[in-house]
Amino acid sequence: MSLTAIGAAIAAFTGIGAGIGIGLATAKATDAVARQPEADGKIMKMLVLGCALAEATAIYGLVVAVMIIFLS
Repeated sequence: MSLTAIGAAIAAFTGIGAGIGIGLATAKATDAVARQPEADGKIMKMLVLGCALAEATAIYGLVVAVMIIFLS
């Protein structure tokens, strides 16, 4: 039982990585828009795509953690 909880906790830590990734992407996008305001549209498209992928990783980690807890 305790190893199951440890495994679920490790799987849930993907949220930390996703948060760091989204924060870094937002910081870089803000910097890019400040340097080149005319490229705002392209930068925002790439930012939204990157944030969606990072958030999907966090959701996958949450799903794995819930599956580990409830299916074992």
